[in-house]
Amino acid sequence: MQSRNRFLMSRRAFAGSLGTTLLFAPSVVTSETTEPVRRNVSSFRTHAWEDHFDTLGVGLIISDTSSKVIQHWTAEGEMRLYPTSVPISEELTRRGYTEVVEKRKNPSWAPTPSMRERNPEWPLRIPGGDPANPLGTRALYLSWQYYRIHGTQDTRKIGRRSSNGCIGLYNEHIEEVFDRVPVGTQVKLI
Repeated sequence: MQSRNRFLMSRRAFAGSLGTTLLFAPSVVTSETTEPVRRNVSSFRTHAWEDHFDTLGVGLIISDTSSKVIQHWTAEGEMRLYPTSVPISEELTRRGYTEVVEKRKNPSWAPTPSMRERNPEWPLRIPGGDPANPLGTRALYLSWQYYRIHGTQDTRKIGRRSSNGCIGLYNEHIEEVFDRVPVGTQVKLI
């Protein structure tokens, strides 16, 4: 038994020294282009709904644009967390209180006037169900004009600053949220 304990301690010592070696050997944690490798540490932060709202009402959503995540609470207090895409720049990021005013399955998409200014080559409209439609399979329309919480066909966008103002989710996640969120759900973007 004593030799087994020495073996375990030496494995622990080895594991500890390996961490120290990686800490002091930057070439081990950099890529061939000498760019640092990003550690896989989740940036998700959860928020207490009570810090933002007085009541749950019919449910609520908090979209954290820094953590790139939404939290959805049902009226019964069940909470689920979903990764999102967020606006590409601070200029396009709107923060504050709003609410879900409409829900659409397979929504059509049209660029906003400011999108048309920046990208005049974009089509005037893309019908719902089209694989090129940036709204994906479902959309929650907010009381702010042109702002949506919606799905996306381009899953590379999730977890990044990649939208023109909206909050994007994987299609399977927006379908789940869509089924659980009634019109009138309170929303806060922080």
